[in-house]
Formats: sequence, structure tokens, C-alpha cells
Amino acid sequence: MCHTNAARPPLPPIVGGSTDEGDLVLAAADGNRFMAYAARAAKATGAGIVVMPDVRGLHPFYKDLARRFAQAGVDAVAIDYFGRTAGLSERPDDFDFRTHIGQTTPETIAADVAAGIAYVRSAAGGAPESVFTVGFCFGGAQSWRQSAAQPDLAGSIGFYGIPSRVRDVIPQMQAPLLLLLAGNDQATTQEDFAQFDRELTQAGVPHQMAVYEGAPHSFFDRSFEQHKDASADAWRQMLAFIKEHTRQTSRV
Repeated sequence: MCHTNAARPPLPPIVGGSTDEGDLVLAAADGNRFMAYAARAAKATGAGIVVMPDVRGLHPFYKDLARRFAQAGVDAVAIDYFGRTAGLSERPDDFDFRTHIGQTTPETIAADVAAGIAYVRSAAGGAPESVFTVGFCFGGAQSWRQSAAQPDLAGSIGFYGIPSRVRDVIPQMQAPLLLLLAGNDQATTQEDFAQFDRELTQAGVPHQMAVYEGAPHSFFDRSFEQHKDASADAWRQMLAFIKEHTRQTSRV
């Protein structure tokens, strides 16, 4: 898995207010019902984001991250992957995520992401027009895949994703990508990331890539004091990417 049970996301550089925080249940177009957690920004920026967790699904880390995005002015909803196989119950610490993650498919994940996007866009008065995805580890690659799966997506952000899980959809990618990579990632190699960079360039996919030298897989964690500079820069990269690709709106 990606983050430990004690992990929590670093604070964003811009901290404001958030509203309407809490758990909810969303429904995908195929009828699947799944857990989610949403937070609205008190001051809208015209941006929204769907948070795609690691293999554990809707872990407290990702609920906290949704709140942090809202505090930075980005409406957010974090989704769970396991509604089809594990239902809507709370996950115990010994939840067998390996069994359930093996039953997901890119198509079912995309259907759940689409429901998350629709929820983010459902705010009354000035709903975000520009919606992004961000994912971590398993969710990092799945987030990049949304560039090919979701119409009108503003951008896809991924931490420590594995390129082999994405290559088949490179020709269909439309939304720009942001790749935030650990320089000391044991799950893949820097050569593979470099090849992925070349493949995206050759396919004409707009993308940006930041490699944090010496940082381990799951470095984006405020308990990792030695990697606080990498975490801070990752926040800056994300918020700058979101701002660059956001059509400005105002909530009334």
C-alpha cells in the first residue's frame, strides 16, 4: 500500500476555509453505489478535483486531503473503489484490499470517477467548470488514465503512478497531465518514467513532470519531516497546474 495508517497529507501553501464537509454516497451510471467524502471551498476559484486514493480506498488520509484542497480554494470529493465488491460499510484496519482491488477494472473506476466529477459540478451557484483528478500509487496511474476516459476533464495529476498501467490509453489522452514522481521509488524505475515522458511527448500529450530526487514512494506525508520540501513543492506544482488550466468562475 502507499501511505501508512498514521500518514496525513501536508498542508497546502494557501489555507482558507471550507464548507459542507462530510461523508456521502454517490451512484455511478451503472447503478454502483459507493462511499465518498466531499468538501467545498468557502471561496470558489472555479476549480474542482476528484481525489483517487491508493489501494485502500477511502482512507482518512484522502478525506483529509479533500479538506486541504477545499481550504486551498478547490472543491473536492474523495472516492472509494470498492462499492461493487465491499459495499458501503466502514473498512476495518485489516480490510483485505488486495482481494477487492483485484476486482476493479479501468472501466468501473472511470464510471465512479465520472460520478465524482458530476458531484463536484453540482454545487448551487457557480459550480466548478474545471474539474481535475489526482491520484496516488494505484490511483496515480488511474488518475492519468482519466485523461482518456473523461470528456471535458481539465487535467489529471498523479503521484508515483506506474506507466505500464497507462500506456494502452496514451493515444486517446486529451487532458493535460502532471506527473509527480519519487526519485527513490521502489515500485518502478526512473528509466521507465523517462520512457513514459518520451512516449507522451511523441503522442503530443501535454504534460509536466517533477522528479523529487531521493524521495521515497509515498513521500507526500506531513510526518516525513525530511521530505517536507518535496511535499511543499508538490503542493505548489498542483495548485499552479490547477490554476493554469482553470476557467475562472465566481460563486454567487
